[in-house]
Amino acid sequence: MGTLLHFKDIYTEAFENCRPNFVVVLLKAYSIFCVLMLTMALYAFFYRVATGFEF
Repeated sequence: MGTLLHFKDIYTEAFENCRPNFVVVLLKAYSIFCVLMLTMALYAFFYRVATGFEF
């Protein structure tokens, strides 16, 4: 759990004094998009493994 909190601190510090604001919003949206894509890829992989997909 401490690792996740450390990651959160690094993430929030990265955007503290960043200008212009629309770039900050764009980067935050992009980072959320990347996390969602990675989550979907991991889900698809484990679903294939669990259902007996042959590689």
